[in-house]
Amino acid sequence: MLADAWRPQWAASSTALVQTTAILMTAAAAALLAILVPPFARLFLRASRGHVEVRQHAESLFLRHALFSTRRRTAVLILISLFERRMEILADTGLRDCVTDADWQTIVARMAPRLRERRPFHALQEGVTAIESLLVSKGFTGRQVDVDELSNRTIEERGE
Repeated sequence: MLADAWRPQWAASSTALVQTTAILMTAAAAALLAILVPPFARLFLRASRGHVEVRQHAESLFLRHALFSTRRRTAVLILISLFERRMEILADTGLRDCVTDADWQTIVARMAPRLRERRPFHALQEGVTAIESLLVSKGFTGRQVDVDELSNRTIEERGE
């Protein structure tokens, strides 16, 4: 468009087609780059939107895997989202009266350096250890008759 304004005699019937093609090809290249290069895609993600998406995904995992089905309602889900570089901890209703949101955020803060170092396994390990210490300090202890009501395996899903 600048070339047309600078040299109007250059404008021809194909000018609009050339300009439209250039715009669409640039957009297609940017979209492909966003798919293949996560840091580039993160430039388009607002922090508030990332927080909401990670929270909603954690809630859906909690429901989909029926983590609420323990007798004492004491399940805890730790979600580490690599794309958003965020962590979310969801606790079932049996823990909500004893453990505050600030307690969970303290644990997330302890995990954050490991995630920044791109070591999600170590972040998860730090989180599990910190949650165990927190729950013991709040008076939660495993009983001898208790059995694991839920699988302790990690749930890994590839983002889409």
